[in-house]
Amino acid sequence: MGAGVFADHLVVVTGAGRGIGRAVALGFAANGAQVVAADIDLDSARRTCAVIESHGASGLAARVDVASAVEMEQFAGWVRAEVGVPDVVVNNAGIAIVGPCLDHTEADWDAIVGVNLLGVARGCRLFGAQMTDRGTGGHLVNIASCAAWAPATALPAYCATKAAVRMLSECLRAELRPAGIGVSAICPGFTSTGIAAAARYVGTGSAADPDAVRSAAVAGLARRSFPADKVALAAMRAVLADQPVVPVNTEAWATYALSRLSPALLRSVAKGLDRATQRLGR
Repeated sequence: MGAGVFADHLVVVTGAGRGIGRAVALGFAANGAQVVAADIDLDSARRTCAVIESHGASGLAARVDVASAVEMEQFAGWVRAEVGVPDVVVNNAGIAIVGPCLDHTEADWDAIVGVNLLGVARGCRLFGAQMTDRGTGGHLVNIASCAAWAPATALPAYCATKAAVRMLSECLRAELRPAGIGVSAICPGFTSTGIAAAARYVGTGSAADPDAVRSAAVAGLARRSFPADKVALAAMRAVLADQPVVPVNTEAWATYALSRLSPALLRSVAKGLDRATQRLGR
């Protein structure tokens, strides 16, 4: 991918302060884009922009909580007023809750649906409307997960929200095609990010110390050693090739194939996927 392939593009990335979002923001900037790096933690967004600017590219930091309808409305309006209608929007912000479904509280469900699903839906709706009004197309990139098709008993809410993001992406792809707007769902497997450290762990009970479970998950992701940069590369390629669904690494492709060839077998190995998830995180 040559330098400047996204020259003259405005790219908005949520959850850009760390992990996959940060890698995506840096990747688009390195390829010529002006980037709006948004995060609930403004300082982390600013650090991402500092790296962007240190390489001679243009980055603008913003704070937004994607779980807040009001904040997302204000953020979308601010982007349009300050820098214009984006050409690419990457809805990346996400959280994880680890543990059995029966131990998820109403508050847990509200939190993860608010960020992982409604945050994505708001980004698609608000910026998709701007792109449609402008009339020159664009692209929406939604960071899902191979959890969209691979059940894991330790990640019921996470899997459910990522599956919803994938289906939302498919629906929007059909809806927005006449307006020249592409929609891609990027579905990585285990990736070396901070998601395991930041996750909420529920229902560990007396058999396991939550801190020990967290430490094991963090260590597992580090051992997997699959960099977020490769997810960013997949996202950029998806925009260029207008790809609908993009499994990213080995386990993502393997479970994707199995979900199509033998869904029953994939369900039967959910416990094994659960154990892998506890070791590796996302």
